[in-house]
Amino acid sequence: MTRVVLVDDQAVVRAGFTVILESEGLEVVGEASNGADAVRVARRERPDVVCMDVRMPGGDGITATRELAGPGVAEPVPVLVVSTFDLDDYVFGALEAGASGFLLKDAEPDVLVDAVRRVAAGDGLVDQTLTRRVIDEFARRRGPVSPDAAAVGLLTGREREIVALLCRGSSNAEIAAALFLEPSTVKSHLSRIMTKTGARDRVQLVVWAYDSGLVVPGA
Repeated sequence: MTRVVLVDDQAVVRAGFTVILESEGLEVVGEASNGADAVRVARRERPDVVCMDVRMPGGDGITATRELAGPGVAEPVPVLVVSTFDLDDYVFGALEAGASGFLLKDAEPDVLVDAVRRVAAGDGLVDQTLTRRVIDEFARRRGPVSPDAAAVGLLTGREREIVALLCRGSSNAEIAAALFLEPSTVKSHLSRIMTKTGARDRVQLVVWAYDSGLVVPGA
């Protein structure tokens, strides 16, 4: 059973999410109303996913995300950011802090459940209504980076093509159609790519691609 910690400063939001998730067989094992408590609860419970708000009094979700899932964390806990806001500095701060996915609070219940399951399974998710906008703006803010030959050399030509399409916000099905592959083959390629690069999910693979200069903003 997928175990979840809910973090939001509004009790009614946490209660609503609990009803939605537990009605679909997921288990809510802890709650917190600020970032500092979120870190304590998540480290105690070791959930499969933390659903994290980013704007909270008494400790923000970005700092908590970095402490739970950021670079250098020995045993990272996957974080799904669930926010009212889409394209603001909080979203990009959470991305850089190590979040595995993003979802808006007005998403349909089945979308929330699916997002939690995907993140728990290691398939980082950005809300499909935000994917291309988030990645494009993230790339613009990062700016161009000189290619890292060692990083680029980790991947085969086909793998570089798949990463490039992923960085455009393409789904597995869209990548498969563009490259005349089966979706299952794309999934296998992505799994090998993440093993090679050390990226734990699709979202952090996008970050790696821009950081290494494998993908150039606007290309």
